Amino acid sequence: MSSENASSKIDISVAHPARRYDYWLGGKDNFAADRESGDAVEARFPTIRVGVRENRWFMCRAVDFAARHQGIRQFLDIGTGIPTSPNTHQIAQGVDPTARIVYVDNDPLVLTHARALLNSTPQGRTTYLEADLREPREILRHQDLRTTLDASKPYALLLLAVLHFIRDDENPRAVIDTLIDTLPEGSLVIASHATLEHLPPEQAEAIIEADGRAHPRSGAELAALFARPDLELVEPVKSVSQWWPEAAPEPRPSVEDVACNGLVARVVRPPRPEAV
Repeated sequence: MSSENASSKIDISVAHPARRYDYWLGGKDNFAADRESGDAVEARFPTIRVGVRENRWFMCRAVDFAARHQGIRQFLDIGTGIPTSPNTHQIAQGVDPTARIVYVDNDPLVLTHARALLNSTPQGRTTYLEADLREPREILRHQDLRTTLDASKPYALLLLAVLHFIRDDENPRAVIDTLIDTLPEGSLVIASHATLEHLPPEQAEAIIEADGRAHPRSGAELAALFARPDLELVEPVKSVSQWWPEAAPEPRPSVEDVACNGLVARVVRPPRPEAV
């Protein structure tokens, strides 16, 4: 799809999570509707910008953990959003220039910035797919994904600040299971999710009213979405600000100010029984 066609699909009158996130991060790739929606949420949750920055730093630390300490060289980043440096591929290829990354997002505006995402090292490769998390099979069967990632080798599945846009009636567990079922032994799952569990009830209700699209979940609910016998949590679900804090900027913000939990899990499958 050309940049012109992608631009023609952008509805600037309706706020989009990726562009609003870009606004909170201080980016310029957003429109009036995104800023208006972002300001409405921020009026009810003044530390939202702290939360999105902490989520970004969590991504940086988790990808580095996967590449540097777990030997992961392939990444599937779904819901990547507007390019913001450092991107997943910059972190992974900083560890190993041969790393391969597939980015997925459903906002056509992200496609217009594909050149920034596709600036891979010569030894590695990055690809961008315009697709929706709600249709995981379409992502998995996409030819560009198949030619970029080796499905027989471990890779990291990233679902960062995207699952809270999948409502319960859209069956998020089925979406997650479809994606994890294809992961080889030794793969990692990295997820983050908005939560209101640490906020006063009246503030939580006001935030939900300001952003009717999001469906925050508690840490226990996030853990339940990934409760599978073949997934082993690296650490218990906790605030993204508390993951590997020694590698994060100081001082660490409170869990109330961040309102976002993180999860990292390893795929551990028993060997298949030998044929008799």
